[in-house]
Amino acid sequence: MPKIKSDDIRPQRRDPAATRKKLLTAARREFAQNGLAGARVDEIAARAGVNKQLVYHYFGDKDALYLAVLEWVYEEIRTQERKLNLEGLPPERAIKKLIESSFDHLAAHPDFIVLLNDENRGGARHVRGSRKLEAMHSPLVSMVSHILADGVRAGVFRKSINAVHLYISIAGLSYFFFSNTPTLSAIFGKDLSSPSERRARRKHVVDLVMQSLRP
Repeated sequence: MPKIKSDDIRPQRRDPAATRKKLLTAARREFAQNGLAGARVDEIAARAGVNKQLVYHYFGDKDALYLAVLEWVYEEIRTQERKLNLEGLPPERAIKKLIESSFDHLAAHPDFIVLLNDENRGGARHVRGSRKLEAMHSPLVSMVSHILADGVRAGVFRKSINAVHLYISIAGLSYFFFSNTPTLSAIFGKDLSSPSERRARRKHVVDLVMQSLRP
């Protein structure tokens, strides 16, 4: 009979960070597929391969877990934007990179659109209650304002462009395209999800926004 090593019977240590990550990843899939109302804590725990009670231990309840997922997907965008290092770039180049990044992020994260649609149907109840999300966006608006001011001084942007409305326009031009690709493809009789159509749309969004900024 083989000798049992002490390491084989020693209980495994719990890794809170890894467990939270597994639960968030599983919840992100479940909420994207079924929405907040249809998502089941049992299914999230099963996807994560952990006991259901750990959902409540780490997050409190399903709504708190849902908010944590929303904060995660927003943080992904903010992190990507920070990596662009827009400050210090020529104003036109900075805004162009921001537009391209916004489009590319939505192309790469279709679940972000689904999650936001679900939250909007609920009246943004969770987003409104998150101080973390508000804090994420303030530096972005300030940065865009500075870039616009630099562009005005350089004579490449017109005056009186509102940074918040500009960012909404940049996000909206891409968001609507991706959130409505199936219906738009059916209406116009072309596959707008194809790589060539996405490239064409990306170029159009960049050209449209940049033209709107010029004096």
